[in-house]
Amino acid sequence: MRTIRLAVIGAGGIAQVAHIPIWKKLSGVDLVAVCDTNLARAKAVAERYAIPQYYTRDDDVLKRDDIDAIDICAPTHMHMPLALAALSAGKHVLVEKPMALSLEQGRSMVEAARRYQRKLMVAMNVRFRRDAINLKSFIEAGELGDIFYARCGWLRRQEKWSEHSWLFQKQYSGGGVLMDLGIQMLDLSLWLFGNKKAKAVKATLYNKVSKLEVEDTAVAFVHLEDGSSLALEVSWTFLTAQDELYTNLLGTQGWAMTNPLRVMKEVHGNFTNLTPHVDDKPMSRYKRSYSNELRHFIKCLRDDTPMLSTGEESLDRMRIIEAMYESARRGKEVEL
Repeated sequence: MRTIRLAVIGAGGIAQVAHIPIWKKLSGVDLVAVCDTNLARAKAVAERYAIPQYYTRDDDVLKRDDIDAIDICAPTHMHMPLALAALSAGKHVLVEKPMALSLEQGRSMVEAARRYQRKLMVAMNVRFRRDAINLKSFIEAGELGDIFYARCGWLRRQEKWSEHSWLFQKQYSGGGVLMDLGIQMLDLSLWLFGNKKAKAVKATLYNKVSKLEVEDTAVAFVHLEDGSSLALEVSWTFLTAQDELYTNLLGTQGWAMTNPLRVMKEVHGNFTNLTPHVDDKPMSRYKRSYSNELRHFIKCLRDDTPMLSTGEESLDRMRIIEAMYESARRGKEVEL
């Protein structure tokens, strides 16, 4: 089995909480370097996880011929320049969501992957949750019939607000909660829908609690080309003790939900519970989603298998998100 040699660029929260610990445990993966503009952090992370080399300049990482792939965990405004540099250097790329600040930037990344014949995957870990994967198999087997409506959301309570955090500054993040949580739930729902194309969107944004420059709450309705529809709600300011993350689907023969997974189907006029028994805690679903995601990326590189969460798919999500922002600005429905 060929070993994939990999480097992580960006040693912040998501890299330390999810990516790096998993990379260190995966067989057939050699995490050879970490890079961060903060020297102290790069050095500390390298020492903590026994990573052989650490850098503060991405150029020093990308010029190495012994690295097969780059995992980009830097803030969103750095995704495009880092991806373009990595792809042009002949590296495959896994980039955290959202893929870029804008649709235009995302297009340049997809075009570069094609030009240099490298793989580009966007880390949409929510679709790699076990409940989502199981639900996808029920849908593909036709258990729910024709799905015509989805309702999805991610409501959480942000404990602290800081105008200095890059996440809350549009020039660095590209937007607020829509770009943070919304794009993930949109991706999951459209993937379960079979990647149907959006026809029109209507969105409303709120900023009544955080008072920052980006939205802290958003609601949207998406009309799909085949007549089905999708409702989305996301918030950083929901007054709750724990996150509420959900996707509910209605079909002509049944309905289903995630977190936890439940599948109900009409059989001879009676509702039958098809839900498989899975002893899965919410935190377990979260952690396993990252493990599944990173394993999938490595398998695609090693075996040249079809990739989920491609750059092209994320471009479609970015197109819809940008239409949502336009709809909120104009106060009316926007056609795509």
